[in-house]
Amino acid sequence: MTQIDKSLIDALRNAESIVFFTGAGISSESGIATFRGKEGLWNKFKPEELANFDAFIRNPELVWEWYNYRRKIVHEAQPNAAHLTIAEMQNHFKEVTVVTQNVDNLHRRAGSKKIFELHGNIEKNFCINCKKFHNKELDFSNGVPECDCGGLIRPGVVWFGEYLPEDQFRGGELAAMKADVFFVVGTSAVVYPAAGLVYTARASGATIVEINIEETEISSSVNYSYFGKAGEILPRIFEEYKLRADS
Repeated sequence: MTQIDKSLIDALRNAESIVFFTGAGISSESGIATFRGKEGLWNKFKPEELANFDAFIRNPELVWEWYNYRRKIVHEAQPNAAHLTIAEMQNHFKEVTVVTQNVDNLHRRAGSKKIFELHGNIEKNFCINCKKFHNKELDFSNGVPECDCGGLIRPGVVWFGEYLPEDQFRGGELAAMKADVFFVVGTSAVVYPAAGLVYTARASGATIVEINIEETEISSSVNYSYFGKAGEILPRIFEEYKLRADS
C-alpha cells in the first residue's frame, strides 16, 4: 500500500487553494480508456483523421457518427472515486479548481463547480459560422444539424490544429499561479501549452503532487509522486488529511 507522506498532509492543512490538473488517466478508471473499441469501424481511423476541421467539412456525417459513438461511451460512464473525492474536497478548502484536458464532463457530473476545460466538452456543440452554442439534444433525423443561421453545428471540443479556448486556458493559468497545492492526476503533462501549467504552479511556489499509473517526464520535477490508480490514492490522501484535521 502506498505510504502517504506526512509532509504532504501538512502542506494540505496549510493550504487554501487546491488545483487538480487532470488528464485521460483519471477517466480511464471510469471506462473511458479509449474512444475506439477493440473491433469495428473506428479501428480503421486514427483520431487525428476525424478530429479536425477539414475532416468535418469533407464529411460531417462521418465525423458526427464518430462523436455520437464517443458520446454514448461518455454517457454510460460514471464518475469514479477520484472525481468524487475532488468534488468533496470543495467542502474542506477555501478554493478547489479543476483544470482538465478531458472532454467527458465527468468532473461536473461528480459535483465539481470551478472547472476549466482546456479541450472543450463533448456534451456541448456550436455553429461553425456564428459560434452560437447549441447545448440541447441535437436532431440528426434530417442529417447533420444546422444552426438558425444556416451553418453546420459541430462538437464543442478542440480539434487537432486548433488553439485552446483562451478564457479556459487563462483561467487555468491564474489558478495555477494561486495554487498552494497543485495535483497532476492521470496525465503525463508533456503536451503544451497545457503542460506548462505545472511549471507555472511550481514557479509560483505551489507544492506539486503527481498521481499516475507510472513514472512520467515530470516525475523528477515534482515534490511528491504516487504511482497507482487515482481512484485509490486520492481518497487515501483525503482521508489522512481529514484525520489530521480533526485531531
